[in-house]
Amino acid sequence: MAGENNKLHIRLHVYDTDMPVYVLPEDEPFYRNAAKIITDTVNVYSETYRNTKSEKEILYMAMIDIALKLQMEKTHNDTAPYDDILTKITTEVEEALGINPAQKGVPKM
Repeated sequence: MAGENNKLHIRLHVYDTDMPVYVLPEDEPFYRNAAKIITDTVNVYSETYRNTKSEKEILYMAMIDIALKLQMEKTHNDTAPYDDILTKITTEVEEALGINPAQKGVPKM
């Protein structure tokens, strides 16, 4: 439990609830920002659907909204296609130069 000694005890306000949380000092701004994002998102859905949806449905809508944004952001940062292209190009260049992958840097003569 040595990690617990380094953690801060903070209270996060998430929508209509105060939550005690232990966090690393360097992570505190991320937790506070996450709580703000949740609160802001739930507030938007609450205003929009206050009279037509239950609180539970509003919370689920907010969770889906936040998770969807996260998933979309992940696809924007996916470097796998670029890695594949670079690997293919590197292989082609090495073959053209006569470089054996086991002996990189040493061209065939």
